[in-house]
Amino acid sequence: MTTVPRLLDSFVPEHYDLSLMLDRQQRVFKGTVTIIGTGQEDTTAITLHAKDLHIISASLDGKAAEWETNDYDALSITHPDYRPGKHITVITFTGAITDGMHGLYPCYFDHDGTPKELLATQFESHHAREVFPCVDEPSAKATFDVTLTTETAVAVLGNMPIKQQDDENGLLVTRFETTPRMSTYLLAWVVGDMQRKSAHTKDGVEVSVWATPVQSTASLEFALEFAVKTIEFYNDFFGIPYPLPKSDHVALPDFSSGAMENWGLITYREIALLADPATTSIEQRQYVATVIAHELAHQWFGNLVTMAWWNDLWLNESFATLMEYIAVDAIKPDWDIWFDFSQQETVSALRRDALEGVQPVQIDVNHPDEISTLFDGSIVYAKGARLLKMLREYIGEQNFTEGLRRYFTTHAYGNTVANDLWESLHAASHIDVSTFMNTWLGQSGYPVIHVNKTPAGLELAQEQFFIGPHEPSKKQWPIPLGSPLQGVPPLMTEQILTIPTDSDNVTSYMFNQHDSAHFITHLSVPLLEKKLAALDTLPPLTRLQLVHEQTLLAQGNIIPSATLIPVLQAYSSETKEPVWNMLSLALGELKKFVEDDPDAEAKLRSLSGRLAKLLYDHLGWEPIKDEPDHDIRLRSIILGMMLYSEDADVLTKAQAIYAETAFDKLVPELRGLVLGAVVRHAETPELIDALLERYRKESSSEVRNDIAAGITSTRQESTAARILDIVKEGKLIRPQDATHWIIWLLRNRYSRHLVWSWIRQNWDWIKKTFAGDMSYDLFPRYIAGSLRTDRQYKEYKSFFSPMKDDTVLKRNIEIGLTDIQGRIALLERDTPGVTGALLNLDD
Repeated sequence: MTTVPRLLDSFVPEHYDLSLMLDRQQRVFKGTVTIIGTGQEDTTAITLHAKDLHIISASLDGKAAEWETNDYDALSITHPDYRPGKHITVITFTGAITDGMHGLYPCYFDHDGTPKELLATQFESHHAREVFPCVDEPSAKATFDVTLTTETAVAVLGNMPIKQQDDENGLLVTRFETTPRMSTYLLAWVVGDMQRKSAHTKDGVEVSVWATPVQSTASLEFALEFAVKTIEFYNDFFGIPYPLPKSDHVALPDFSSGAMENWGLITYREIALLADPATTSIEQRQYVATVIAHELAHQWFGNLVTMAWWNDLWLNESFATLMEYIAVDAIKPDWDIWFDFSQQETVSALRRDALEGVQPVQIDVNHPDEISTLFDGSIVYAKGARLLKMLREYIGEQNFTEGLRRYFTTHAYGNTVANDLWESLHAASHIDVSTFMNTWLGQSGYPVIHVNKTPAGLELAQEQFFIGPHEPSKKQWPIPLGSPLQGVPPLMTEQILTIPTDSDNVTSYMFNQHDSAHFITHLSVPLLEKKLAALDTLPPLTRLQLVHEQTLLAQGNIIPSATLIPVLQAYSSETKEPVWNMLSLALGELKKFVEDDPDAEAKLRSLSGRLAKLLYDHLGWEPIKDEPDHDIRLRSIILGMMLYSEDADVLTKAQAIYAETAFDKLVPELRGLVLGAVVRHAETPELIDALLERYRKESSSEVRNDIAAGITSTRQESTAARILDIVKEGKLIRPQDATHWIIWLLRNRYSRHLVWSWIRQNWDWIKKTFAGDMSYDLFPRYIAGSLRTDRQYKEYKSFFSPMKDDTVLKRNIEIGLTDIQGRIALLERDTPGVTGALLNLDD
């Protein structure tokens, strides 16, 4: 793709004075921006970014100027007297308020039957240019004075506190304090009818949580308490105080991403910020906590110190992902949040990164259209965080923290590249961080270490691990082995390593013992059998790792998928919730082999019930007073496995709970399970009508998600077709939520064929609705993840191949083809073995 010119090379802005009049009802805005900056040598004009703006006038140093628009959203301001040097440019312009959830857009909600709206901004990655002319690049840091003219009787929020606010001619004029030096993509405002709850940190920073009046006041309290604690934690951890006088957190009814770290004005989806104690599950509270901690980490890493260009986006997101777990663990140690890291970030990273063609963490960006393709949560967020966790353990936590403090002190209010961070960490640890990390960051994939016992000791051999078709690879990595065994080198840099040992103790072949390094281990059959026999002596994290690694090795054609059955049986006495979560995932891996074999499927269901029965009898359906959070979460996993078993008493109990319990009294952790069971086994049109009506009235995003998950588990094609019509209509189901409904229906074997056909028939609508949204490129990815036959592969290839010219879609289309091919080959290879093993099981 053509490389776009960097406008900062021609003009360096220092300060913006931006004044905007927002006409919400007419869906337009009018503005004036005064820009002070320096034109560089060999330039003949001031060149800015401007997209979809109507320019009314422009002046240069007080003189009327000419302007023209060029390729790449460029706006050139010219005057015969122009010379390189410092200039003042003034531009007046108008633009449109659109529904695209980027630039300046409306958020819709109903309050007591009255339709209302907020106006909000989303400027990352390159959407500030849609609202005002600017140099819309992360390195083009400047200060900002912002004035907003709006309708009256609304809250008006910006990055900084309000300096002055007046009623003028029936309008509200709000002037904000000057921002610190910052990038354009972090500028933000929200306007509308909102409520708030506020508190202060120990250092006097005002922290506020905002939401529409639809939400309960109680739903703001958890986020407020946690945000205050997180800022105080980061103040100590980073050694630099939070840089702004306030920290606003706003729940938006319509928002494309999960959250956005605008400096001092963080915006969220409602589900990512609000936690009503009456309806919110423990898992949801933990999700809210991690999102808040992630976005607040950005206030330092990303906002105070910012990547120089988008190829180092991973610096922002990987670091914030790691820090969310560090912060939550410090504030809520009883949550054992690092188990969640292993269940979520590790699983996501290892599965995605095993596919041929996936991007490395660090990748060049030449054009703005490529930026959206970088936000691969499994790579830039999850894998990047895993690599930083690996580095933290490799150099030591104290050195890691000291290096971060050096980094922030040196580069505050500036821009950096990855090597700037490595230099700071090297200065603290005296370890060559750059060589170590650049190998991991610059190439995709990861190694599997094959471990065999030989007369000479343990033989370790590394090679790149793949799932699905791939080209031969000669990649190697410096691997921190993480072994408790004496004499094991800290890094394995060679392809084959022999460790002299005659020990038969299971700890002698435990590697990556803290689940930090980005590799998996393949034990020979005798070593695996010994490890399974010693499960009760292993820590929970090791037991969790072992299960997940077997699922990956099966997908990678290193072990037969039927091996998972005795592995699951070996865990029959397991009691820890995180391990059971991974066991449930492993059981789910076997489901695809039995879709077309009712007898084998019945055996798998029976296996699920036998594995879960002991804990089901212990935990039951009803919460136990003062039971630990882990038991509450474990109950939902065990009940999920029992419901899959289709035990008649369990299904009857689920239906009775739904029939006899007021909807808002359903136990939050079990609500989704109950709804799914009732829809799958007792669906009627009236039931779906009632659930859709509840969805319409419900203000809690978590409850709405549970209803959506329940309805999309339908076994009736007619219900699926009805839901797709509702999705396309766009009224009951918001566009931001539509992708969930579509993908959940696509994953449902009873509606997969219908949905895949519907997607192809309605692609023009999908493109029109989502093309400007960060979820658009996910369609080829998640569609591929649901297809499993030769016919579907050919349909996918025929449908998507012509779209490879679209930069946003190209990579996920190509990886999707690999993904489907790998799944087809896996099913052909392993289905006979899995079904045969299941049919031979005793009931």
